[in-house]
Amino acid sequence: MTKREKLWTKDFIMVSTTNFLLFVSFYILMVTLAMYSIEQFNVSGSIAGLASSIFVLGAVLVRPVAGNLIATVGRKKLLIFGLALFLVMALVYFPVNTIGWMLLIRFVHGFAFGITTTATGTIAVDVIPPSRRGEGLGYFATSNNFAMAIGPFVGLITLQYLSQDMIFVITTGMSIIALVTALFMNVPEIESKYLEKEKRQKRFKLSDYFEGSALPISIFMLIVGVANSSILSFISTYAVEINLVDAASFFFVMYAVFLLLSRPVTGRMYDEKGENSVMYPSIALFGIGLVILSQASNGIFLLIAGAIIGVGFGTLQSSAQTIAVSTVPHQRVGLATATFFTFYDLGMGIGPFLLGYLIRVTGFRGLYLAMSVIAFLALPIYYFLHGRKKAEVKQTA
Repeated sequence: MTKREKLWTKDFIMVSTTNFLLFVSFYILMVTLAMYSIEQFNVSGSIAGLASSIFVLGAVLVRPVAGNLIATVGRKKLLIFGLALFLVMALVYFPVNTIGWMLLIRFVHGFAFGITTTATGTIAVDVIPPSRRGEGLGYFATSNNFAMAIGPFVGLITLQYLSQDMIFVITTGMSIIALVTALFMNVPEIESKYLEKEKRQKRFKLSDYFEGSALPISIFMLIVGVANSSILSFISTYAVEINLVDAASFFFVMYAVFLLLSRPVTGRMYDEKGENSVMYPSIALFGIGLVILSQASNGIFLLIAGAIIGVGFGTLQSSAQTIAVSTVPHQRVGLATATFFTFYDLGMGIGPFLLGYLIRVTGFRGLYLAMSVIAFLALPIYYFLHGRKKAEVKQTA
């Protein structure tokens, strides 16, 4: 029996920690800045919502560029630059006194987030043993999921019990820790001869900004990202409507706990039996969880929905990311990572805007039922975009 390669190395723990701190900061600001902007600048709800969502636009726009630069500049250098910019932008929230400056800072802050998370995603692939890539990226993605559970909770508690400026104190502190952690990280870099070749190629090519082989699974993530955005954006309002606010505060806790409990099983299944063995059940669980969420009439059902959606969507997200980077050359892993998150972020960014119109027609229960339909339709979409190709390869082998 061959010995399994080590997964939990110092560098894997460091890059996961850095990623976790970035996403906690992201979620803290996402759930608080709309309310903060209304109170501080006396703006409308739509402008306040823009103060939150323009961050995602900045991240989407910069990811393809970051994916291109990561091969020529280097993974660690780009990560340090992104983290330094992230820290600077965290600091400049303090003196802001107009909504115009707030929107500009949020946009640039999104740039920094897009750069750093593209770098951390690429570095994670580099430091995970290839034989444990599905399992390793699953655990790495859990840092995002735990941030989703902790960030909104910390943000709302801070707004409720502490001063508003404490939001920026906390996110600044996390930015400093993330930067210091990254400085001590050992990051594998690609061969210098490839870097020189890339620097000599000045002609613009679309393939320099998007990885073609990652596009099918990235398009799939755009679709399910729209469905997932309904949870992050509207679960709090839905909870108020159905009078389950107390239970809703633990929704993402259940999401994260059950996802973590499932990781050892789903990660090994991916590595040993292939992605289809994980993706199809995960997509189905996501749809089932949305159906339960749409019909929740008490706290127990709401928490069950959180647990099922956590296992379903959390697993399919990390598995899809593994698919995106598994077949590309080492020097294009950064580009594949950027392509994947560009489409996923786009789905998460446009989702709330589009679904806001749907809510007027269907209400919240109808919204989540409609999103479950999208989730179930994602099963054949996945099959045609990727699943059937993997099945054909397996039959040929």
